[in-house]
Amino acid sequence: MRVVVLADNRAVDAGFGAEHGLSIYLETESYKCLLDVGASDLFARNAKLMNIDLSDVDYLFISHGHADHIGGLPAFLEINQKAKIVLSSQIFNREFYSSRKSLRKISFDFEFNTIKERLIAVYEKALFEEEIVVLKSEIREHPLPKANKTLFKSQEMGLINDDFDHELIITVGKDNRFVFTGCGHSGLLNIMDSVTAEEGGQIACVMGGFHLLDSQNNMEFETEEEVIKLGQKLKSRFPTTRFITGHCTGDHAFSHLKSILVDQLAQFYAGYELEV
Repeated sequence: MRVVVLADNRAVDAGFGAEHGLSIYLETESYKCLLDVGASDLFARNAKLMNIDLSDVDYLFISHGHADHIGGLPAFLEINQKAKIVLSSQIFNREFYSSRKSLRKISFDFEFNTIKERLIAVYEKALFEEEIVVLKSEIREHPLPKANKTLFKSQEMGLINDDFDHELIITVGKDNRFVFTGCGHSGLLNIMDSVTAEEGGQIACVMGGFHLLDSQNNMEFETEEEVIKLGQKLKSRFPTTRFITGHCTGDHAFSHLKSILVDQLAQFYAGYELEV
């Protein structure tokens, strides 16, 4: 399969746009997918630079309800008239907030009823094209990312800590599986265990944000020791898996993981491309 990063916090060069958002294009011989749509129409502008025809995409998978992953939806709908749009049933009628720097809304207001004929709402698990599995991270045996403590969702009585029941994992392939983590709010090891629990081949590649933010502005997240311990567990349990990250994985966290995973770990950016 061909995998191309269309939107990320970084770009391959000045010719590509960058934003705080994530969008990845995935193509096989049988279908074409978009994994998230970033925060704006940037993904579409970068796709043009790479001669990728988004009007031909068959599926759009939304990993979770934050605006930096779903904000580009109107731009996608202007381009594409046919794709099924797959997202969690827990996104609807919800608002999401972050308290980092100041309390601010990070959800995306959209009238989903206007595209209800194209929507597929997933509660726990769904199968597409006999090899695309969409599922929730049901396993929570390992620590969640510490930056989750700054994230909230709305309910009738006000805001509560976000438990990310609206986050979906997307896996593609049968024998050598590609795994898209979105932001990885459920925790990378929990995600890996949830995917491993599903019947299927080995996990060849894991791609997306790992939500390992660098500590800053008097906010403490994962320590160097905790990130290194995570890297050691990944290397021990998944010695042949490639991990490719960007977006919400901090530079220091990446460096600590790289010291353990070495060639198993790479950093993506807008314009990054690989074959799986």
